[in-house]
This record gives sequence, structure tokens and C-alpha cells, in this order.
Amino acid sequence: MIRRSPLAASAGRGSRIPRRAWAGALSAALAASTLTLTGLATEAAAADVNNAKNPGFESGLANWACSSTTGSAVSSPVRTGTGALKASPAGHDNARCTQAVAVKPNSTYTLSAWVQGGLAYLGASGTGTTDVSTWTADSAGWKQLTTTFTTGATTTSVTVYTHGWYGAAAYLVDDVSVFGPDGGGGNGEEPVIPVPPTGVAVGGATKTSLDVSWKPVPNAASYHVYREDGTKVQTVSGASAVVTGLAPDTEYGFQVSAANAAGESVKSTPVVRGRTLKEGGNGGGVPKHAITGYWQNFNNQATVQTLAQVQDAYDIIAVSFADATSTPGAVSFTLNSAQLGGYTDAQFRADVKAKQAAGKKVIISVGGELGTVRVNDAASATNFANSVHALMQSYGFDGVDIDLENGLNATYMTQALRQLSAKAGPSLVLTMAPQTIDMQSTAGEYFKTALNVKDILTVVNTQYYNSGAMLGCDGKVYSQGTVDFITALTCIQVENGLDPSQVGIGLPASTRAAGGGYVAPSVVNNALDCLTKLTNCGSFKPARAYPALRGAMTWSTNWDATAGNAWSNAVGPHIRTLP
Repeated sequence: MIRRSPLAASAGRGSRIPRRAWAGALSAALAASTLTLTGLATEAAAADVNNAKNPGFESGLANWACSSTTGSAVSSPVRTGTGALKASPAGHDNARCTQAVAVKPNSTYTLSAWVQGGLAYLGASGTGTTDVSTWTADSAGWKQLTTTFTTGATTTSVTVYTHGWYGAAAYLVDDVSVFGPDGGGGNGEEPVIPVPPTGVAVGGATKTSLDVSWKPVPNAASYHVYREDGTKVQTVSGASAVVTGLAPDTEYGFQVSAANAAGESVKSTPVVRGRTLKEGGNGGGVPKHAITGYWQNFNNQATVQTLAQVQDAYDIIAVSFADATSTPGAVSFTLNSAQLGGYTDAQFRADVKAKQAAGKKVIISVGGELGTVRVNDAASATNFANSVHALMQSYGFDGVDIDLENGLNATYMTQALRQLSAKAGPSLVLTMAPQTIDMQSTAGEYFKTALNVKDILTVVNTQYYNSGAMLGCDGKVYSQGTVDFITALTCIQVENGLDPSQVGIGLPASTRAAGGGYVAPSVVNNALDCLTKLTNCGSFKPARAYPALRGAMTWSTNWDATAGNAWSNAVGPHIRTLP
């Protein structure tokens, strides 16, 4: 969000520059290599083996070479066995570790490894055909990377490598596999069918989805999730899945199997069950497709509005902003009558009620670009919940928007929102407005918070502006100000745990409303069409449509008014046509 200072409306956030530089460097690196993401091989010849030596680092770093002194063998954490590789990138060293693997010419191999920690890459060079690589962003748990390559007519050895990113966090590697025809130099181990998963559990319910998790199984390359009637609903590489497309207020039972190139295990027992939420259980009564607009309690050269003058297209009006107090975690709100042409507190309270009577939701937004609210311990979490609830009772606000652009603590913000939900009840409207960088990885504090409160969350409206270049869910880098940037980044959220009904796209209402990233309202509508119907896409097209996508957000209703209401006049009617 852009707050108070007129200069901020044209200059953007200086704090974004390091992130843009990082994204630019990453873009250059990705452009220099070919990323190939493929499915796991389902069948293999009987003679196929893992050709990597010391693939689980049970013999330390034997057969492996790491740049400088960046790599070491560790005994914890490990995925299987007693060893794993830990490599720590430095400022000018990406912690590259390699092994020369013997292979057969004119043969296809599946290269895989399990990684954890910072950004991690896996690849093969010297293949004699097309060298390949794949990567993942930060991962709190073990995550499998997989790709395939074909050797050339005279190729008898390839270099398999892992590396991290310059100056980023250390990464871990375990259970490397170069699976294919025996090149004569591997460990000769043929895969065996894995055992069925244990510890299967169901949680994280929304109206239309349930989270299913289980304990990782040694030697498993993938997992299949089944409903208790035998219908396979998902295949994943990690030890969890979000099963979507379910009916509200309905109980479902699940079983999970483990699979690799040798075959599939039997299904887990017993059947585990979970129940989806009732209609309205985490939407707060907001329309299926909704538009959120931020109303400014200050004058920064945008059109000054009373709440009554907010355009009718907006379903959720976020009053910007509540301010930090001297009590850690606590917030307050005071109408800025002086900057709003003498708009009185009594008029404001009456306008809140009038908007609600017209079917709108009015919520209090906490934070903004200059917000300094800190919820870093149990006491401040309680202070936050109590103070926000007091504002809801005093002004009649329907809920709260979390727009903390200077960082948050997932553990304690989750505690605060849980306490607030207990006080406010199921009608609470809970929205968030993270910056793009905050929703790049589930390891980020904002993303973790959103996932932690899925059962009470209404919508996350990510700010797709003031961002520079960022990664999409396909591993490619996209620049802000395009339909691809919006759709490829939105895909990350719905494919990593949030229900489509909890996801919205946030764009500025005019060129003056943000430092960068403005797109015409027609581009906003194209992005909504692409995400919900797979039409009007750019070069990126999601693997599936998300017809339940909640909608769109803009900063701000005031800048919209300054631009002649072009944003709300275009996006408002269009969103009502979505499926």
C-alpha cells in the first residue's frame, strides 16, 4: 500500500530495491539454464539401477566434490539412513557439489534428490544431448526434485550436481538417484516397492478442501491419495496434499499409497476422515466473487472521500489504517478529520452502518507501508486481538485486514488471529495484503500465517505491484505489469495450500497509486478470466482453472476516484460474470 506521503505515490518503496536486485540476478541465472520439470517415471526396465555412488551420504562425502569448503556430511537432519549433505553458499560461492556418474550411451535416466533448507538446484551436465536442471525455493521439510535426461551416442559419464544460491541459506540433500540402465559404476541397487505410509492425518479444512498429511516413506518417489471409495484424487511427491473440489459440511475418508519405479504399495490403513467447513465458515458472508478497496483516512493528493462516497462496486472496504500504540501489539484508530475536510467521527460511524446495510463489509486495515505494529510474543498477540476486537465493537467493523509490510511473526500472528476469531465468532472477515515476495514460498512468514488460519481466512489479496521481477509457479521469472506476472504468481498460492476462494489479485487503481506495476483494468479482467476460465491468458496458462477465485483488490478507492472510477467501472461489472 502507499501511505500518506505524496512522494510515496510516485516514487514507490525504496525498501523494494534489494528484492528487485535479487529477482534480477535470479532471472539472469534462470535464463542461462534450461529448467525441465517432468513427471516421475512410472515404469522401468528390469535392469535399471541407481547409478549414483554414495547416494545417501552414508559414507560422508565419498565420491562427491564440493566447491571450496562449502559442503559437509551431517547426521541430522536426514531423510533416510544416517547421513545427508549440507552445503552452505557464500557471497561468491553457490556451494556446488558434484559427482561423475557412469552411464550408458543413448539411454534415458531419471535424476532425483530430496532437498531441504535454502534454494536448491539439481542438474546434470555433459549428457551429450540437452543438459537439464530443476530447482526449488526454500523448503522447511524434505522435498523431492526430479528431472530426466537422455545421453548421447558416445556418452559414458555425466556430471550430476547440486548447488544453492549465492549468500542464501544452507541447503540439505539426501537420497540422490540417477535411475536407468546400469552404466557399470553405480551401487547396483534395484528399487523395491515401498511400504505403505503411516501417520496419515486430515486437517486444515475449508469449505471445499481438506489437508491430508503422512510420514515420509523411504525410497518413495511419489504418493497417491485416494478417497475411501477408491477414487484417486491426487499424486504428489511430498508428504502432504491439499484435496480440493469437495462439498461444504461433508465428511470424507482418505487413504494414501507410496510408489516408485518398482511399483505402488498397498493403501494405508485405517481410513482417516475429516469434515469440510459449512458454507460461510471462512468467508464472513462475503460474495463468492468480491472486490476489495482500501479507503484512505488521510490526504495524499488522491481524491478525498467520505466512506459514504466509496464506489458501490466495492464489496469489502478496508479502512486504512489502524495505528500502533505504546502497548506492544495493540492498535488504535482515530478519524483524520482535519485531512478529510471536517468529516466527523459521528458521520463516519453512521456511514459504516449504511455501507453494511447496503450489503458491504467494512473492515479495519492494520499496517500499510509505514505501519510499525509488532506481534512478536504471546503478550503482544493478546494485545493485538483485544485492541482489534475493541475497534470492531466500537465502530462496528466486520473484521480486520493484515497489511504488515515490514514483517510479521507467523507463530504469534496466528495466535493473535485465533484469539480474535474466538472473540468475534464465525462472521469475522479476515483479509491479508502481503507483498509479492511474501507469497513466493510457503516457508515465508506471511504464507505460513495464511496457511495456519485457513479455517478462518476470507481472502489473501497479494499486492502484484512495487515488486520488480518474481518467480511464477512454473519456475520462470515474470516482470510486473503483465497478465503473466499476475497469473503465474497467483498459481503459487492455490497450488501450495490456499483454497482458490481464499485468493485475490491486488493491483493499483492508477499509475499514481504505486511506484510500479500498474496495469489497465482490462488486464486485470484478463487475469481473472485466465485464472477462473483459462481464457485471455498470456504466455503462461495455469494447469487448471480456479473458478472459485475470490476476486480482486485495489489501492485505493481514492485513487480510483481520481482516475474517474475507471478501475471499479471496469472490474466491478466483470467480476460478476465470473463462474
